[in-house]
Amino acid sequence: MDGRYIYCITDGRQDISLGNIGIEKTEVYTIPFRSLLAVVHNCEAKAYYSEDGDAVINWIITHQQVVDEAWKRFGTALPISFNTIIKGNIEDVRAWLKQEYESLCKKILRFRGRAEYGIQIFWDIDMIAGRVIDRDTELKGLQRKMTSSNVSIGDGAAYMYKQKFEKRLKAEIEAEADICFKNLYEKIKAQVEDIFVEKTKTKQGNTQMLMNLSCLVPKDRRRYVGEELEKISSISGLSVRFTGPWPPYSFVGLAVK
Repeated sequence: MDGRYIYCITDGRQDISLGNIGIEKTEVYTIPFRSLLAVVHNCEAKAYYSEDGDAVINWIITHQQVVDEAWKRFGTALPISFNTIIKGNIEDVRAWLKQEYESLCKKILRFRGRAEYGIQIFWDIDMIAGRVIDRDTELKGLQRKMTSSNVSIGDGAAYMYKQKFEKRLKAEIEAEADICFKNLYEKIKAQVEDIFVEKTKTKQGNTQMLMNLSCLVPKDRRRYVGEELEKISSISGLSVRFTGPWPPYSFVGLAVK
């Protein structure tokens, strides 16, 4: 095999095998260079490719599982992008480690003792809509007109009131979401070292994802993050999903040049 598939770079000096835990059950092992380890398996010097989407998903999952295992075993891991392959043998990998040594050591130092967590906050859209209507006199007025005995279901007036009501309610909920997001973001940001805003997922029933964050958290701050999220989850209409810890996938952004 004339290539080495790179999973991650870790702290350490051990020249060891991690077993047949790699993509397609390949043996994963370490290549040490000074204070760093490259976690690799032997492969052909070409990217993994398949038209089978399930096979690709399994490869990506395995890649992450290997990075997770290395992170647990060695304490700090810099994940490298899926399908990153260095052409050549062990010495070629060491040559790359030597070339990037100072930069990699700085990254190791930055992420040592830190982990990534996912924070997702959801709100009950029906409950929020009720609150918005209760405090908005225009919405209340439109709602009364929609249900007035003088308005027949299906006539032009009812349709007009309904359209106005729905348009204003949507705008007010969006404004409420913006205010709520900014408020919660600042509370969470104060407890973490770094933060990355991910895309929110689509609405499910009456529950909508308000925010989706990846957060870098030092070990000694984990408890404070949890306490802040408990306060947020106690707010009526809000719920929290807190996941992790993981290696800092969202913050490293490493690729072999």
